[in-house]
Parts: sequence; C-alpha cells; structure tokens
Amino acid sequence: MTILARKIFKYHNYTIEELKEMSLDDIIKLLPSRQRRSLKRGFLPRQQAVLDKMRKLKGEETEGGRPTVVRTHCRDMIVLPEMVGTTFGIYNGKVFVEVTFTPEMIGCYFGEFAPTRQKVQHGDPGMGATRSSMFVPLK
Repeated sequence: MTILARKIFKYHNYTIEELKEMSLDDIIKLLPSRQRRSLKRGFLPRQQAVLDKMRKLKGEETEGGRPTVVRTHCRDMIVLPEMVGTTFGIYNGKVFVEVTFTPEMIGCYFGEFAPTRQKVQHGDPGMGATRSSMFVPLK
C-alpha cells in the first residue's frame, strides 16, 4: 500500500517557512520584475499602515473563534510571505471582499483577488421585461 505524501509548496525552491525567515531584501530578489521594482522603492504610507495593522492583529481571534480580518482599501499592496494565513478584507469599490492568503498568492497584488467589475447576468425576456409588456392582457 502506497501512502501519498502531500506536495510541499515551494516558491523559487524555498519552502514557506524559509521564506518567512528571510529578510525583505532577499524576498524582493525572488519576486517578478514589476513587484521587485515596486518594493525596491519602499512602501507607501498606506502600504506601511496595512503592514503595521496586519502585524498587530496577527494571531488574534474574534469572540466567535474566527480570525481577525484586516480591512484595507490598499489594492496595490503585494502579498508577502508573512501575510500567508492572514485574512484581509479588500475593498472592491462596494464591499470588502474577504480573502485568506495562501502560499500560491505570494507576489500577487491585493487587487487581483477582489474584482471591481462583476459579470453581467441579464434576466430572461418576458412578462415585466419591458414597458410594453405592462399592457398585454393576462389570460
């Protein structure tokens, strides 16, 4: 009988534990060029506020046993290894979309997980679909 081992996530040949122990400069070297360029310039004040809030609330739970949600409007923040496992409420222009970050999301922008536009789903045509259907006699 063969026991299947769960595949261990690796980002550029580093496990999530190794990534969490690395310095920010070492992590930046592993990211794609757009994210690397953005992080080399430093964090904007709103991005730094998100990081500080996340570090303060990390590990805390609400009275219902659910993890604390860090709510933010900052959609241009990049997911870092220390954010894995944390739940964020990312604003999409209408509501805060709750996203729990997994290791596969490292290097992506927050905005990718809270789409601002939804797919249009039109109703079926028929009674009540137009103004002219108000005057059709019912049988």
